[in-house]
Formats: sequence, structure tokens, C-alpha cells
Amino acid sequence: MRISLVPVVVAASLVAALPAATAEPPGWGECPADVTGAGLECATLEVPLDYRNPDGETIEIAVSRLASTNPEKRRGVLLTNTGGPGGEGLAFPAILRDNLKLPQEVLDSYDIIGMDPRGVGHSTPVTCDLQPTQWITNIPLYARNPADVTAQAEQAKVVAAQCGASATAPLLPHITTANTARDLDRVREALGESTVSYFGISYGTYLGSVYTTLFPERSDRILIDSATGPGGWDASFTRMFGEGFEDRFPDFAEYAAAHPEHGLGSTPGQVTAKYFEIAARLDAKPTPEGINGQVFRQLTFAKFYYDHEFPSLARAWHALDTGKPLPQPEAAAAPAGDNYLASQLHVICNDSDWPERIGHYQRNVAVDRFRHPMFGAAAANVTPCAFWPSEPVEPPVEITGDGPPNVLILQNLRDPATPLAGAQKLRRAFGDRARMVTADQGGHLGYLYLDNRCLNDAGTNFLLTGQRPPRDLAC
Repeated sequence: MRISLVPVVVAASLVAALPAATAEPPGWGECPADVTGAGLECATLEVPLDYRNPDGETIEIAVSRLASTNPEKRRGVLLTNTGGPGGEGLAFPAILRDNLKLPQEVLDSYDIIGMDPRGVGHSTPVTCDLQPTQWITNIPLYARNPADVTAQAEQAKVVAAQCGASATAPLLPHITTANTARDLDRVREALGESTVSYFGISYGTYLGSVYTTLFPERSDRILIDSATGPGGWDASFTRMFGEGFEDRFPDFAEYAAAHPEHGLGSTPGQVTAKYFEIAARLDAKPTPEGINGQVFRQLTFAKFYYDHEFPSLARAWHALDTGKPLPQPEAAAAPAGDNYLASQLHVICNDSDWPERIGHYQRNVAVDRFRHPMFGAAAANVTPCAFWPSEPVEPPVEITGDGPPNVLILQNLRDPATPLAGAQKLRRAFGDRARMVTADQGGHLGYLYLDNRCLNDAGTNFLLTGQRPPRDLAC
């Protein structure tokens, strides 16, 4: 049994309702030097570390604003989140404008607000004192047998212990999605808005779902793209990566078959066979650089996020298939500091109670190795959450249909990271509160990331008018 740093004393709905000191208006000024974007302003807000004790210790939350320049068309505020969890968000409003080409009508309609969530970046950050060789990925390694699970568990125990012993350990139990949602509401209050709209991607779909569940009367338009599902990043969601990998694989197989210069096969079936061939060969004999079957599977999954990664993935396969070193751009770079992974672990391990017995993961790996043979034995493997030094301080927020009908879910059919099955579960949980627009395309993220006019128009129209399709829409 893990030692609990903070006991479970109050449910999420009660915490959300507790009174808090009035948030001070932000003092907008220059952004940190590493946050770029014309017109961006930044500020910090103080929020309670523990919302059960709103007058107790506080932490800082860094926020940014890209203000509407058209007062006649401005209708309010659009809060945003870039996913992760652990993703920095101060620059995201400018990225939406400059890189993703958010329509001018939307820029006119909203002050767009970015935020580094609690524990992240320029907000009060957390650390686990991870070294570059420790837990460099948020997806477990493929387990070929029970011994691999045991070996992974030993590494996971060390990581969890480091998180619990770090200089930021007193913050550890309070870095949760529910508390981040409460922080969002403090931002709303500080901005003087009675309601706010929201746009979140990937994990940010769960944050938005939690926000509008805790604060339905303060939610205007909730647009979420590439949904995790109603439980966020819990143990069942992690196992879905095996399904997402197989949903996505045919897209790459078709690409590789259509480009014989890569030498991976002339049909999708031959490319599929090549995947298993390379993985088995590297399992038996890693390359001189240490690339084994586990790393090969991990590399493939990571490159499935976006179609533009297919050429470099095919080149990497070809190199590994022919005994050549990986091309330099494909070699993994060491992470710059541990804040992203540390804050991510804090959120996903605190949000729900993870199974603790190694045998549980060994059984799941054995099942998923057959159920999803390409990647299931990675998705089902053990993580540091099994050995986390704190029990959840409150139950997970239950996503339900209680609240106004103001949620629109956008989802690619073949998303490896947030598979369709999770979005469907979230759609059912929201009931009539939500509509869902699915796009017949692969990869992670849809709105503005891919040239699908049907899906993009649905998202933009919702932000501008609040109107959703009368029923779920297939694009």
C-alpha cells in the first residue's frame, strides 16, 4: 500500500463549490523571453495550492492574452490548452493565429488566453529530478515477456520515488486536472467574465470536459479536438494506444507501399509483414547503436502522429532493415529538463487510482500482446503511477450530461494517440450536451491542423455562432 501524503477528505463537486478569495485582475505586461508572438501580453495570478484551503498556501499561474483588436465584434474570452498534460501554453494564442491560421473572425470575437498549467513552465513548476536517460517517453516500452514488465517496474519505482523526494514534493498531490480546471475559473474571475469559452486539444479535451462539468453555468462554448475519453489519461486510456496504433498503421502502410524507393514492400500487406520482421530481428539482435525492437516500435508510434512524418519514418525503417545507422534527424534527442514529463506524471498519476500489483500489468501485457500485437504490449505495460507516493486527494470528476448543450467534439477516425474509441466514450458520457464531428483521416489533431474543410468549418462556425450540427456529423 502506498503512503498517502494527503488523505481523501472531500469530493470534487464540494471542492468546486468552496468559496475562494476574489481573484485580482491580471497586470498585463511583457511575456518571458522564450514566449514569442506579436501582440501577446503575459501576467501571473496567485491561486490556492489546495482549493480545500483557499486561504492557505498559494502558487503562481502564468497566463497570456492575445486581445481582440475589434471591440465591436468581441464577444468574450477563449481559454485554451495545448494538451500533454505538461504542455506549455503561453505562446499558443500566437501559434493559433500565425501557424494554424485561426480565422480572423474568431480572432476578432475573442481575447484568446493561453496558460502554463500549474506545475508547468512559467507557472510554479514541478520536478522529479529525472536524468536524460530516465523515463524519456510518456509511453511505456513494449514488453516481450513478464521479465520485461518486472524490469520496467523497477525503473518506474525509482522514478516515482524521485518525484516523491524532489524539492517540489509538497506540491505533488495537488497537481491535478480538477485543480487546473479550478485555476481556469480563477482566470475567468480575474478577467471579469461571467462565462468563458474554451478550446483544448488532446489531453486538453479532458481538462475542458472537467471544467465544464465543474462549472457548467460558467461555460459558454466548449470546443475539444482529439478526445482522451471521459476518464482522462487513466489506466484504461493508456491501454488504448495499442488500438490507436493499429487504427493508424494502414495509413503508413499505404504510403510506404506507394513509395518503393523505401524498399518496405509494394503492398500494404508486405509493409505490415516488414514491421513484424524488423521488430523480431531487433528483439533478437539490437543494432550497434542500441536500437532494439522496443525502440523501433516506440519510434514508429511517435511518427504516426502526423502524415508529414511518414517519409522520415520510412527512411528509418529502411536503415534498420538494411543494417545502416538511423539518419541523424531520426535519432532521439535528450529532453531539455524534466518539467514536461514530471508535470505529466503528476497529473496522470494524481487524477486516478492506478493498479499497483506488477502481476496486473503482466496479465494485461499478455492479453494485449495478442489483442493488439503491433503495440498492445507497450500500451499495457507498467508506469510510475503504479508506485506513486500519494493517493488521489479526491475522486475523479465524473463527466455527465448535466449542463447546457454547448460541447462540440472534433475527432479523426484514425488517431493513434487519442483513438476514436475514447472520443466515442466521451460523447456518450456527455449525452445531449455534446455533438461530435468525425473526419475520415489519420493522425493526431484535426481542427486547423489538417485541410479538412468540413471539420474546420464546423469548429469555426461553433466558435462564432455557438451552433452545432443537429446530429453527429461525419466528414
